[in-house]
Amino acid sequence: MSGIYIHIPFCKKACYYCDFHFSTSQKNKQEIVDSLIKEIQLRKEYLPDKKIQSIYFGGGTPSLLSSTQIHSVLNEIQKHFSLSENCEITLEANPDDLSISKLKELKNCGINRLSIGVQSFFDEDLEYFNRSHSAKNALESIQTAQQEGFENITIDFMYGFPLLSTKKWKQNIQMALKLKIPHISAYSLTIEKGTALHHFISKGKYPPLNEENAVKHFQILCKMLRTEGFEHYEISNFALPGFYSAHNTSYWQQKNYLGIGPSAHSFNGNSRQWNVANNIQYIKKINNLQPFFEKEQLSEATRYNEYILTSFRTMWGVEKKYLQKKFANFLPAFTKQKEKYLTEKYLTENQTRIVLTEKGKLFADQIASDFFIV
Repeated sequence: MSGIYIHIPFCKKACYYCDFHFSTSQKNKQEIVDSLIKEIQLRKEYLPDKKIQSIYFGGGTPSLLSSTQIHSVLNEIQKHFSLSENCEITLEANPDDLSISKLKELKNCGINRLSIGVQSFFDEDLEYFNRSHSAKNALESIQTAQQEGFENITIDFMYGFPLLSTKKWKQNIQMALKLKIPHISAYSLTIEKGTALHHFISKGKYPPLNEENAVKHFQILCKMLRTEGFEHYEISNFALPGFYSAHNTSYWQQKNYLGIGPSAHSFNGNSRQWNVANNIQYIKKINNLQPFFEKEQLSEATRYNEYILTSFRTMWGVEKKYLQKKFANFLPAFTKQKEKYLTEKYLTENQTRIVLTEKGKLFADQIASDFFIV
């Protein structure tokens, strides 16, 4: 089965750390929605398997869309694709958008999973990030969503930034556990060039990040969530049994997906393509039937590298049979590199898989890159 990603490129405010494609002007919102619908029509034959197991509204801030707009996009998808019986339909939301009436509308539209951008339960942290919501909004949005019948909820946390003490970080995690959140995505803050945060740090207005703090926060997170029965199924993702993200898991397991909207990426097993990252250009090109994406045909080496990168980030690791079947040419190089990391206890191996150890998880991307074919 396949997945569909819908990029909604609008935000109320620009978070200081964000380098995703978005606009704080919402004047073209309906035109974007109309163009999303048109793109779905144009690309209905892209996926080899038209059975859809997950739909994900990401952004940006999808909760800025009206229920009518969300419903129109979902309705168009259902005209051209077949949704699985338990299709996961996720919508990313800012806490300050999730009023009782909004939550009722989302549920009526068919949204059955919420991804709430909490980041922290402390106002000073939210101000540091230039978030649009307050700690009170964060807490109340989760409680209200649960009262309205949303059981499948994930929240985002940030860690590894100067304001976040060990005490505050533990309190954030404890609050999530108290609220009985079944899925948590936690990301170490990174500084991307071109962002406001990069500018502030380079000018000395904000202190630089401390990598040792990020490692400590990660270790605390792993220990606390493991104690409460969470499975660390991907480097940044933790879930109670039965609450894995079907959509994101499909990315990590190399399944096909269709990306709709400005800057959205698509993958069909052999090629990858990405849409123009400009709202006005996207609208214009879609409606004038002009090329609106770039495409890369993936070489065997590129597909192997992507498999290694994504697989090592998950608890399932690299599957030996899959490696033998799909990438036999690269097995000698893989085996040679593998022995080094097994000896140093960054990897562990059983009869079917090779996975990162707890020690290895701290260096996941670096380890994966050492296996790349270049």
